[in-house]
Order: sequence, then structure tokens, then C-alpha cells
Amino acid sequence: MSDTRRDFIKAAAATGVIAAGAGLGTVGGASAQAGAMPQDTGTAGKRVAIRNGAVLSMDPEVGDFENADVLIEGSRIVAIGPNLDVGDAEVIEAAGMIVMPGFIDTHHHQFETAIRSALPNALLFNDGQPHGAFNYAEYVLGNFSLKYRPEDVHISEVFGALSQLDAGVTTVMDVSQIHHSPEHSDAAIQGIRDSGRRTAFGYFEGHGDASRYPGDARRIREQYFSSDDQLLTMVMGGEIYLPGYEETWKIGRELEIPIAVHIVGSFGMQPTFDELAKAGQFGPDNLFIHMTGMSDAGWQATKDAGASVSLAVPIEMMMRHGLPPIMKTLEMGVQPSLSSDVECTLTADFFTQMRSAMTLQRSIVNQAALEGMEDLPELLTCRDVIRFATVEGAKALKLDAKTGTLTPGKEADIILLDAEAINVAPLNNVPGAVVTLMERSNVDTVLVAGRIRKWRGRLLDADVPKLRRELEASRDYLFEVAGVQQDLFRD
Repeated sequence: MSDTRRDFIKAAAATGVIAAGAGLGTVGGASAQAGAMPQDTGTAGKRVAIRNGAVLSMDPEVGDFENADVLIEGSRIVAIGPNLDVGDAEVIEAAGMIVMPGFIDTHHHQFETAIRSALPNALLFNDGQPHGAFNYAEYVLGNFSLKYRPEDVHISEVFGALSQLDAGVTTVMDVSQIHHSPEHSDAAIQGIRDSGRRTAFGYFEGHGDASRYPGDARRIREQYFSSDDQLLTMVMGGEIYLPGYEETWKIGRELEIPIAVHIVGSFGMQPTFDELAKAGQFGPDNLFIHMTGMSDAGWQATKDAGASVSLAVPIEMMMRHGLPPIMKTLEMGVQPSLSSDVECTLTADFFTQMRSAMTLQRSIVNQAALEGMEDLPELLTCRDVIRFATVEGAKALKLDAKTGTLTPGKEADIILLDAEAINVAPLNNVPGAVVTLMERSNVDTVLVAGRIRKWRGRLLDADVPKLRRELEASRDYLFEVAGVQQDLFRD
């Protein structure tokens, strides 16, 4: 991070926080026409007002507003409420828009962007049951991923991050299982840095003689993540199906960073998971991904430790991870975050993630009701799954002091969703419109730490055609060296 970047974030953090709704009076914004894009957003002292939007804050203390303003100074939100006196702030007119926190994806393998849709019908691994010959473990982890050069890592990271940013996902945990050398690690970090998105860099495994995983975590932490005052943070990948996982957990706790682990019962992880649970190894620094097929004892230990759970519901249903444990996590009082997982098989779109979680839970409960069962759990609501996609994601990544809600003092990770579009209008219910009607075309404007990254439907600061050509060249190389024939109509 540049000194300039650090300076303006520190300056913004030092400004006084205006209480939500405190300002009343004139409609400001005389310094800019409502239709013009404010300039130099996210810089120290820069004031921007988002005006007249339907504000879904996701903060119970702030509340929601049918028509209100969000005032930003530098990288932070300083006030929320109707008819704020915003002085000389430049204006983003949000009439007809839903203004809400950006989505947070707690598990996305961005390095696989070059092989998007390459395995649309694949299962997770060949479990000896029908359908498993074409599977992710062999094709991706056992073949494609081993062929990546640092430059392939970089372009996939950049393109995948920008794609999700365009779709309103302002924060991600990038699960980069591609650390075959320090150069691969550096390329992954440079890619997420170049994207300008808030990212928790997940330092997972690598393969080959040049890999320095897990010990290189110490260098990476010192070189790239020594400051908490930046968009990038670090997570340690500690897969319990790999030999020596005890050392990865030890390093993660030595470095005082979260430890994320894929937990899939069909992968034979339950015995090890239960042993760790019994030994008291879980903590609030753990993020457990999937949690399919786990024992009651494992779930109880997860809850007792205050560990987080990330559900990738569409992928879990698609790739035979096991039934997504949406019922179990809610039964245990563990509020899940949501994640997209792998784009080689399914989309990283977060409207899909929210709808899938809600419809799965409701289908299970509704069927139980039809069968006459009693003591049924509450049905998930649209607000619930938005909370999973924002608030709970921030908590899981230990970023809830910075993002996840629209709250004065937090950083301005904000999306404006078009509620006047033909697939939504007329607007009758804000959470309902977001979850049941919208998709990525409704993402009009995106801000990260106060900086506008997408404006009126157009992604900024990215030469997408050039990046696409680079991604296509990387794809062609990877298919060739992996010995996989490119076939656009493969079943």
C-alpha cells in the first residue's frame, strides 16, 4: 500500500463521527450536478452524499429509511438519515435506488477464473458412486492447478475480482490453492491488490518442490499484511486432510490471523474434525467451509468455540458435498455466511447465493409442514439471507469493525441497486426486491472504502477488453499444457 493511501485512510479515521440522522436542513451538493460522477472519491477529506435512496443499513441501531441520505467523508460513512445537511459534498442521486452494504463472499477460488464453466457437470471427487469419473479433484486440483504460472494466477485473480466487484461483491476471502512457489503467492497478492477490492487473502496449499507453504506465511504476513489500515488482510488455510495441518494451524495462531478450513464429510474428514473438537482446538479464529456431514459433537464444539461457518449452497448441492447444512447451522444458533466457491462449475453471483440458501431452507421446512410435522423452525426471510451475505460475512472474516453494515464510522463499502429496472419496478418491498427479483444487472453503482468502482452500470479503472484477451491467452495455455481438449459443447 502506498504512503498516500495510508495517509488518507488514517486522516479519514481521525475525523469525528456524526450520529446517524443528526443533520437536518438544506439540501446540499451545490458543488456538483446530481448526474455527474464525483471525482477523487475515497481520498482524505473528500465529501460525497448519496441522496434520496431507499437505505437498507443492516444495522438495527441505524435502521432503514424509505428515503434518506448517506454522507461519506474520505473512506468512511459519517452520517445516515433523511434530509441531511451535506454542505458542499458532491452528490450521487439515488432516487429509485436501494442503497445497502456490499455483499461479502467468504470463500471464492479466484485463481480458477480462466477455467470458468469448464466443469459444469462435475462432482467434487470420484467417490466410487455413479457419476464421479468427471470430477473437480482430478481435473482442477490434480491437473489444471498444477500447470499455473505466476502470470496465470495474476490475470485470473484480477479478472475474477473485478467481475464480482461489478456484481456488488465488495469483499471476498480468496481461497488461492495455488502457492507452488513464492512467485505464485506474490502474483496472487498483486492480482487482488490490482483489483482494488477489499480482500482477505487465503493462503492455502501449494504443490511441488518450489512450494514454501506453510512456512512462507511469515514472509507474506510481514511483507504484505503488516498494517491493519488497508483493504487487504490475511487468512491461513489449514486443511485437515493434508499431512502436517497441525503446523499450519500453529503458524496461523502465531501470526494472529483467522484459520479457514474446508470441512466435507464425504471427503472422510469427520474423524479428524471430531478429534480436534474433543481436543479443544477450535476457536473464534476458525472459519469452517461447507460443514457437510459433521457430527453433533463437532457442531456443538463449533458453536461453543465461537467459530464461523461458510455455506456455498449451490455448489454443495451441485457437486455432491452433501446436503448443505442450513438446517443444522440454524438449529445450533450458528449464523452462517455465504460463499460462491468455484466458477469452473457455478456462478459467483451473490443473488444466486442468497436465493439458494433461502429456497433450500424453506423447501425443507415447507415439506415438513405438509407432512404434518410439529415444532417447525422459523422460515428464513429475505432479510435473513441478506444478513448472511453482509453482516455475517464481515464477522466471519473479522472485518465487522470496518464493513458489513451502513454505520457511521465504518468504511463506505456501498452498493446502489436499480429498483426502477424492468425486472423490479414497482418497488414494494426492499429486502424482497433484492433477494427475489434482482440479479447483477441491477447493480448500478459500487463504492469500496468510499471510492467509486462502478458508476451507472460501468466498471471503472479497468480495461476489460485487454484483461479478457489476457485471460483467454492464459486459458489457452492452461488447456494445452493440461492436455485437455477445448470443446465448447462438451456435455
